[in-house]
Amino acid sequence: MTIPRTKSSYDKRSYDAFYRSRVGLAPGPVFAILGVLSGLYFLLTGTVWAVTGEFTRLGGHLVEALGADIQSWKYYQEVTTMEGNPLQRTDGWIVVAMLIGSLVAALIAGDFRWRIPPLKRRWVQALCGGIIAGFGARLAFGCNLAAMFTGIPQFSLHAWLFTIMTAVGTAVGVKIIKMPWWRGPSKPKPVNTPKVGLADVRRQLQRKRWLGIAVTIVTLVIAAFYFASGQPLLGVAVLFGLAFGVLIQRGQICFTAAFRDLWVTKKTKLADSLIIGLAAAVVVTFAVLLLTDATPLTKPAGWGTVLGGFLFGIGIIFAGACETGMMYRAMEGQLVAWVAFAGNIIGATILAYGWDHWGIYDALVANAIKFNFYESWGPWLALIASVAALGLWWLAQAPLRTDRRGRLDAQYGKDN
Repeated sequence: MTIPRTKSSYDKRSYDAFYRSRVGLAPGPVFAILGVLSGLYFLLTGTVWAVTGEFTRLGGHLVEALGADIQSWKYYQEVTTMEGNPLQRTDGWIVVAMLIGSLVAALIAGDFRWRIPPLKRRWVQALCGGIIAGFGARLAFGCNLAAMFTGIPQFSLHAWLFTIMTAVGTAVGVKIIKMPWWRGPSKPKPVNTPKVGLADVRRQLQRKRWLGIAVTIVTLVIAAFYFASGQPLLGVAVLFGLAFGVLIQRGQICFTAAFRDLWVTKKTKLADSLIIGLAAAVVVTFAVLLLTDATPLTKPAGWGTVLGGFLFGIGIIFAGACETGMMYRAMEGQLVAWVAFAGNIIGATILAYGWDHWGIYDALVANAIKFNFYESWGPWLALIASVAALGLWWLAQAPLRTDRRGRLDAQYGKDN
């Protein structure tokens, strides 16, 4: 017997596609735009869209204020150098402007409201997850951005190793968070939501929108100031960070969800969108490298990358969000995301300390190789290989798409 197809079932089936969304913007097009923008950002600045390097610097500033002599730490001498303050660095403004952009988008869309997790254990879980993710990201020389979304387009071998191990780590993390001791009580607690009239709701939304517009204007003025004062790179960072922040919030771009959905619901929507974004970034970055003779950025590929990617995958599952997801959720008013944010900074700083004090560099990084497909194989072969690898990734998810399609057909009925 075929279940009659209703408008509701049509919506649930069609919104499963990467080019559609129930709320905000569809993740497929958003990921593609982010891929193009990340390539253009590389063209204009010579560096990549990244955040955890700046998290490590923020941690360095904090421990230095507490009396630590970070100038003696080899990590801050050789890997992530400390120059000025966050508002004097392009990486600093990328982080700040991403937070501003996410806040603006949340305010204008009416998505901002203070939210507290119903289970107290989520605070500890988010902190621990953030620490593990931050430690793993810096061990692997980047998070889901620098070691994946902008690392793969740079044709660096380490980015592929990181991506594979992140997938493995998220699969392990999902198994852990399914355990009863992690989940805690499953019975939802009643939420006392104060009754607010429709007129009050509209007034609150209007105030939020005006605030969002005001914040946008101030941010644009700051960018204009940097351009006018002969600091164009900072101006570019402000504008791109603002755009990145708006897009990740409206598209609900979270790499954690992209991998977690594969293992939990077998839903490939976000993972498919990620592949599309990577393909766009690969093509644009390839054009930049080919037309400007720029040098692709290559990071060490070794046991540090493998272990770092694995820890990062577990950490983002524990925390409930990757760096991009954590940032836009924090600016939507999800307080637990700020705890994950703090944990990320702590984890990155611990790695910086252990780099030489615990022998992490000697044990896991010193013998790693730096291999770049673009430089070793030539531009066109590197492009073909990267696109082919992304195509294989897409095909590898085909069984999951088929399985989910079958379950939706069984639940809502097949197309006539």
